[in-house]
Amino acid sequence: MRSNVRTDRAAAYLRNERGDILGANRLGYALFSELYVDPARPVNQARFAFHNPRATEFYVDWESVANDTVATLRTAAGRDPYDRGLSDLVGELSTRREAFRTLWAAHDVRFHRTGVKRFQHRVVGDLELTFETMEIPADPGLRLVTYSAEPGSASQIG
Repeated sequence: MRSNVRTDRAAAYLRNERGDILGANRLGYALFSELYVDPARPVNQARFAFHNPRATEFYVDWESVANDTVATLRTAAGRDPYDRGLSDLVGELSTRREAFRTLWAAHDVRFHRTGVKRFQHRVVGDLELTFETMEIPADPGLRLVTYSAEPGSASQIG
């Protein structure tokens, strides 16, 4: 599958099934800069979504992001129920956040490869970006995620 995303105009990052961001391009770091404020490493999307009070503002559709995040973690748990890092993350989130516990108990399993997310970025304001997730065949469990704006939209980079 060939992507239509121009890498010089797309935010991109590499993540594992736990939601750890392992690397990003310049725009990826800029888009998700708020996640890097937390000193814990590796930066983790689930931890940000459920622990950081700013997450409900950053993700305009936080409930949808929370549902998708938990469903993705549940999918990962189904693939490798012995993943210690995943078990530790689920345990941490379950003991600290009722919202996570409730979603985890729903047993929703899915993986979204494409869609639209809306952000309220502290520096650039409102963004509506299309995302595309691509699996890395040479390294199962790793995914490259790109975010780009529709041409001509208010979210498009000059």
